[in-house]
Amino acid sequence: MRLQDRVALVTGAARGIGRGIALRFAAEGARVGILDLDGAACQALADKALSSGGEAIALAADISQPAQVNSALARLRDRFGAVDVLVNNAAVMPVGAIHRTSPDDFDRCVAVNLRGAYLVSRGVIPGMLALGRGSIIHIASVTGLLGLPGIAAYSMTKGGLIALTRAMSTDYAARGIRVNSVSPGTIDSPMLRDFLAGQSDPDSLRQDFDRMHPIGRVGTIAEVANVCLFLASDEASFVTGANYTVDGGLSVKGEQPQD
Repeated sequence: MRLQDRVALVTGAARGIGRGIALRFAAEGARVGILDLDGAACQALADKALSSGGEAIALAADISQPAQVNSALARLRDRFGAVDVLVNNAAVMPVGAIHRTSPDDFDRCVAVNLRGAYLVSRGVIPGMLALGRGSIIHIASVTGLLGLPGIAAYSMTKGGLIALTRAMSTDYAARGIRVNSVSPGTIDSPMLRDFLAGQSDPDSLRQDFDRMHPIGRVGTIAEVANVCLFLASDEASFVTGANYTVDGGLSVKGEQPQD
């Protein structure tokens, strides 16, 4: 119960990596705010956490919209109090090189992946400052470190989150708030399956993804959630400004699949 009596907020929590993190935090004693654009999926996950003995609240919101973020955070504070742990996980991934990425897709990617992380962080930090403690975890990606084909806008935003992590950590370290990022490699998640579905040969590309990781396979959602749990807990009390690559060695090897 490493997060007993802590309040955690996970964005993009209705499915995939966010869902796994939210459930793991609830199992470790946290009272969890489950924030996502998909309100029905939020509620279903909150019900699942409750049925397992945890505490959770569903918060439907578009994190790129300040009014919706503020409303969701107010509901969370009214229910559980100030946030101790924030995981900025919500993301969209437009597919295509820059000349094939529409301005609308580009703007939406920035709005969710970067502006959303800013807005939610901005909303919870005053409460963390009042508590004198907090842990903020940005879910970045190895695509923010490596050049991978076909996801330029997404890669740009993930690199931005890594830079944001470093900057925020220097602003708040002396006031008890730790800020770190987690950069997953290829993870067996709905986002991966959606990406593969749009490719010419999904099965072959999936095998390429397995082979390109030195460990011999793509990662699991649970493996990312485990690292987030560590960073959220007091076990990581001397860790801030760090980017944890959870990628089976991909960023060391530096190889990439060919479409």
